[in-house]
Amino acid sequence: MLNFTHNENQRMIAEMIRDFGAKEITPFRKDWDDRSHFPIDLFKKLGELGLMGVLIPTEYGGSGFGYLEYVTAIVELSKLDPSVGLSMAAHNSLCSGHIMMFGNEEQKKKYLPKLATCEWLGAWGLTEPNTGSDAGNMRTVAKKEGDSWIINGAKNFITHGVSGDVAVVIARTGEIGDSHGMTAFIVERGTPGFKGGRKEDKLGMRASETAEMLFDDCIVHESQVLGKVGDGFIQSMKILDGGRISIAALGQGIAEGALEASIQYSKERQQFNKPISSFQGISFKLADMATQVEASSLLIFKAADLKNRGEKVTLAGAQAKYYSSEVAVSVSNDAVQIFGGYGFTKDYPVEKFYRDSKLCTIGEGTSEIQKMVIAREILK
Repeated sequence: MLNFTHNENQRMIAEMIRDFGAKEITPFRKDWDDRSHFPIDLFKKLGELGLMGVLIPTEYGGSGFGYLEYVTAIVELSKLDPSVGLSMAAHNSLCSGHIMMFGNEEQKKKYLPKLATCEWLGAWGLTEPNTGSDAGNMRTVAKKEGDSWIINGAKNFITHGVSGDVAVVIARTGEIGDSHGMTAFIVERGTPGFKGGRKEDKLGMRASETAEMLFDDCIVHESQVLGKVGDGFIQSMKILDGGRISIAALGQGIAEGALEASIQYSKERQQFNKPISSFQGISFKLADMATQVEASSLLIFKAADLKNRGEKVTLAGAQAKYYSSEVAVSVSNDAVQIFGGYGFTKDYPVEKFYRDSKLCTIGEGTSEIQKMVIAREILK
């Protein structure tokens, strides 16, 4: 039975992040956003707090928590700065998560301790310039030569594509369109033929680095293959099931942050000699926002609970990701409206929530892709 009360670990994590964020995130978020600056030193500090290895078992240097604690951490970070929540989530669920789920013992011992502390920052490469959701047609190719693989191609829209110390990269090793024709590789920064490319200049999430990864005769030893040759696409779909819970939590943090700011502002802002919260037009809007936020939270923690219990989360993860992403956009839009002209300025946080929210409906599978997944699952 799902428990609707946060456990002690969740409460501890939330309080720790609020205290940490007041000193290390909130004072700098506007500057990071304005300059599109990726604050890598911040993530080293998050690593010291155990937040960059939330799901990694303690035997590999991680915090050893489950998905309830993980979701709580993303929500709380995203209420402070969604860019920070995004980078923390990508590091945990994609790169670290892929190695944790499909790596052999030698790979886990080599990489997970460094990822857990953020001594090494992680990246994950699936998306390409001309494929997007059509991963089966990827053009990045790996060819076997002796005991090594030679990778050629490019990935784009990669979180930490330039700054990542290690990346999990999916490349085609078989025929185009063959779901068993792709393989996952661990590629370290500094490997000849592997480099970061152009950094994107984005609408939102500007303090989270998004960039290309380029491969030009990149030689990777066969020991760097994750799991079996040909299983890369199948692995990726399982990773995305969990990753979608991460993006759902990111959207939840945005929505909660926008709602909290709106409630506070509506109590302080005076019009016609009374707070605007006393007007039905505003109070009803807040009621709708609060209800959407609560419903989103329930979907997310249901998916997290299923993940903790080792059950299939394809449907629950897609529903949580789809709904929370749309709620993030809707609630942040309403927040800007409540703030009026001030909501259209960078002096208040809702303008940033509004810009950041849109990524949630795109990254790790668009809202349209989530509808396809949901429909496929319920029609089985």
